[in-house]
Amino acid sequence: MIAEADLSREAVHAFEYCRCITRRAAKTFYWGSLLLPSRKRLATWALYAFCRTVDDCVDHQDDPARAEADLDMWRDRLIRAYDGVASDPITQAWLVMLSHYAVPLQPALDLIEGARMDLRFTQPATFDDLHLYCYRVAGTIGLLMSPILGCRSPDALPLAVDLGVAMQLTNILRDVGEDLRNGRIYLPRDEMRCFGYSEADLRASVIDERFIALMRFQIDRAERYYARARPGIAMLDKSAQFAILASAEMYRAIHAAIIANGYDVFTKRAFVPRSAKLLMLPRLWLAFKSGQLLSSTTEPSAVTRSAR
Repeated sequence: MIAEADLSREAVHAFEYCRCITRRAAKTFYWGSLLLPSRKRLATWALYAFCRTVDDCVDHQDDPARAEADLDMWRDRLIRAYDGVASDPITQAWLVMLSHYAVPLQPALDLIEGARMDLRFTQPATFDDLHLYCYRVAGTIGLLMSPILGCRSPDALPLAVDLGVAMQLTNILRDVGEDLRNGRIYLPRDEMRCFGYSEADLRASVIDERFIALMRFQIDRAERYYARARPGIAMLDKSAQFAILASAEMYRAIHAAIIANGYDVFTKRAFVPRSAKLLMLPRLWLAFKSGQLLSSTTEPSAVTRSAR
């Protein structure tokens, strides 16, 4: 259990509930959160638990009307939390969080609308369509996290959105096969057409030079979003910088796992083992202390260059 001396027993239980959701559903995010100071760590668990629960309204609901009703319920619960009323462990944790941090309401409402996009899913026609989705379901999290992490400049906010978009793009690339089985294709239609790779090819799990070129293109773009986001980490409170940098770099390492799997995102799940994450930390710490990883670059990373 979380034993915070300044929390009521009810709040301790609420944050423990949020911690369990985070640990179960987002291992990389969870391990990164452990590098944060206690109060910031608790708040990130409260945020993630809300985001995960909203997402589950869609992913675990076979009845679209019921899913819509669940999203409306969480929207109402969230708004009431900003009025000081909690009706469940997650909003109880939010009440405590809001007493310490000025977390904005609108990005959380936008996140719910991102979940509705999944409920009414259509394949994005262009990257602009995909970017809107990525902003709503992940870029918003950067905006929600910024007050907790001690954002010291408004210039950091668009970069926080970029980091959320980068991580969602990584999710999409890792989960191509799983999403396909759930009836969703997130790869933009015009980009698939540009590489001569059809929906029929995707459904047949064809991995050839066309698919590899398409995936390299997608990975390179995600890498550029990670690179653009890095200077924003330097605009956060120093106590939060390494945790966010480590989380981002551990997530970005999924790209290397995709490549190591031969771009087979249909039958293999790309992931970074816990042991590998632990081994990454000393190198990341040295790079962080030197300032090497907080500089901006638009060049593809060594990970993607090595795959060419």
